[in-house]
Amino acid sequence: MNYKDKVIWITGASSGIGEALALSLAKRGARLILSSRREDELQRVAKDTGLAALDLMILPLDLKNTEKASAWAAQVMNQFGRIDVLINNGGFSQRSAAIDTPEVLERELMEVNYFSAVALSKAVLPYMKRQKAGHIVVVSSIAGKFGFYLRSSYSAAKHALHGYFESLRLETEQFGIKTLLVCPGKVKTRVSFNAIQADGKKHNQMDESHENAMSAEDCAEQIIAAISSEKEEIFVGGKELLAVKLKRFFPSLFAKIIRKQSPY
Repeated sequence: MNYKDKVIWITGASSGIGEALALSLAKRGARLILSSRREDELQRVAKDTGLAALDLMILPLDLKNTEKASAWAAQVMNQFGRIDVLINNGGFSQRSAAIDTPEVLERELMEVNYFSAVALSKAVLPYMKRQKAGHIVVVSSIAGKFGFYLRSSYSAAKHALHGYFESLRLETEQFGIKTLLVCPGKVKTRVSFNAIQADGKKHNQMDESHENAMSAEDCAEQIIAAISSEKEEIFVGGKELLAVKLKRFFPSLFAKIIRKQSPY
């Protein structure tokens, strides 16, 4: 894909993988819509992209409540006239045992990590269908392939993304719409720091496994390459990705190994 003048909407754009995607796509000449809750951080990222005002839109939103998804998509269309790529990147993780996690937190994890991607994707689909072209990117996780300690509802949400968007791909590819599922392993972002505990407080520490992980910039480059080559699913990370193959081809061995891993 030639990204020059492509209109790309990124959620979770204020930090981590989303920020890295914004900066890299801006260098390629894309026109960007940046979304997250923190408008001040979006302003910072917007400045760092170096894009002109006509090529950039800051659209603050909270993925806990996407009732206005259609209105947000209409705002984007009013400014740019088209939407070429939607990158559903926003989300948050969990560090709490299932038995201790209150239902309200479980629902919030599903709302932000699953239902928001569904709502935003359905909001842009009519425009992409009319254009006879478009790309929907969904940042899942290797937690969408297997469960893990302290990640019950987070993992459930990521599993749900695969079922939904694999189905959506089959239903929409006839209209020229591509769907990419991205499964990062460990990436050096603040995802573990911002993960929510059972009491609703942040984990407030960087897990060791994330501290020594792939950079967000390298992850972003692999995502962009996958969009360009129209891949349907990619895995991004280091040696932890072996767990996905173990689960598929050697489930008994996987079951023994996964029990010995640290939750952090």
